[in-house]
Formats: sequence, structure tokens, C-alpha cells
Amino acid sequence: MNGLSSLLSSNRSVIMGVLNATPDSFSDGGKFVSVESALAQALTMAEQGADIIDVGGESTRPGAKDVAVEEEIRRVVPVIQSIRQHSDVFISIDTSKPEVMRASVNAGANMINDVKGLQGTGALAICAELNAPVCVMHMQGQPRTMQSNPVYDDVFEDVKLFFEQRIKACVDAGIQRANIILDPGFGFGKNLQHNLQLLKRLKEFQVFDLPLLAGLSRKSMLGKILHDDEPENRLYASVAAAVLARQHGAGILRVHDVKATRDALKVCDAMNAV
Repeated sequence: MNGLSSLLSSNRSVIMGVLNATPDSFSDGGKFVSVESALAQALTMAEQGADIIDVGGESTRPGAKDVAVEEEIRRVVPVIQSIRQHSDVFISIDTSKPEVMRASVNAGANMINDVKGLQGTGALAICAELNAPVCVMHMQGQPRTMQSNPVYDDVFEDVKLFFEQRIKACVDAGIQRANIILDPGFGFGKNLQHNLQLLKRLKEFQVFDLPLLAGLSRKSMLGKILHDDEPENRLYASVAAAVLARQHGAGILRVHDVKATRDALKVCDAMNAV
């Protein structure tokens, strides 16, 4: 049983803390670009209750610039190495590039989180070789243009079909089914109504009998509900969204505000244990 399986088998919420080693991420870009600041944030999140630290070196916000492989490795590998030297916390690498996946796992990362659902050239093969847990996320279009005009016949059925296809592709490539995590990709090529429909029907994705990850923290969908364009003003909405996602079947919650979310989810877990 890998470390993530042990966490998930505890029947409590698993918190994934976001650590963007980027200058341009939508919420905290530029705050953790040095190894020292990134390490301090990772250790703080772990102390606050994060089970997983999700390290990213390329922003996926709409309009963000592409990052070269070498630059992404330069951003994330020293951070992963430093976290691993100072903590045994579970580390995820948020990347779509096979070269970055390999370098990050070699540096101490335990898991791969790919917003492109392992559809990049060589991604499936690398993940099968590395034999680490992988999170397969749904996204319509590409990060730079995904929010221009997302359209679905039925967003839930489209995401469900995508999961069916990607699970088969993963297993056919040699990835163990037990290593697959599913993420419907809130905010990735989806408008507010699409996101709300997916959240409302999230539990239905349990038909795959695989862990579900939900990343709603500080997303623009919450800003639209609040009529507030500032990501840092979305704390309470983010906590509410995490609670709803947990109650609708998500086992892993990807968040920026670890302590506030952990406290709220402890209440959920206590109620669910009765």
C-alpha cells in the first residue's frame, strides 16, 4: 500500500496544500519563488494539517505563458528536494511534462498531478515507469484559452466519458488502476453553471471506485458568486466549497488555506463517523 492509499483508507478528509513556485499564478504568484520561502510555506502547511504538498512550477491560469521544461525543472526540483530533506510529508508534482515528472519523482515527489490528464506525449509511459499515484484531471481546451467560451452538451456526461477513456488509457499503458485519482477540473474550461452542476453531481463519479480530488479553492467561480475579483477575498467561500465537495464524495481537497479548511473538514469527518 502506497502512502496515499494509507491516507485515503483512514476515511478522513485528505488535505492537499497548494505551493506555487511560480511568478504568475492567479492567487499567490511570486510569493514562493525562492527555495527558502517555498520550504517555509510547505512546512507551515504541513503543521497546519496538510497531508500533501502540491508543488507547481507553471501557472495554468487563463492567459499564462508557457514555461520551458528546463525552467520548470529549475523551479520545482530544488523545492521538492528541500521539502524532502526537512519533512516526510507526501509531495505531489503539478505538471504535464514527462521530463518534469521524472525529475520531480527522482527528487522525492510521491505523486503526479496532471491538469492535462496524462495526454501529453510520453506522459502515460513515464507514469507507468515511475509507478507513482497519478491524478487525472479533465480540462476542455488549453489553459491559455480554456475560459473563452466553454460549451458542453452535458458537462457531467462529457467528464464521465473522459474519465472512462483516460482510465482505460492509463491501465493499457501499464499504470496500476489503484494508482489513479480523478479530478473533474473545476474552473478548467467550464463556466459557473458547469462548475455548479459538477459539484452537485460529484458523488456520481464514485461509480469508478477511485479517489476523487476537488480543487475549488479561490477559483474564479467563487468570485462570480461573490461578485469579487480578488482571490484573497474568497476564503469563506473556498471553505464552504471544500465542505460541499467533501459531502459530495471528494476524498482529497486541494486548497490554499489549510488551517481554515482542515478545521471545517474535521466537523464533516466527525459527523460522517457517527
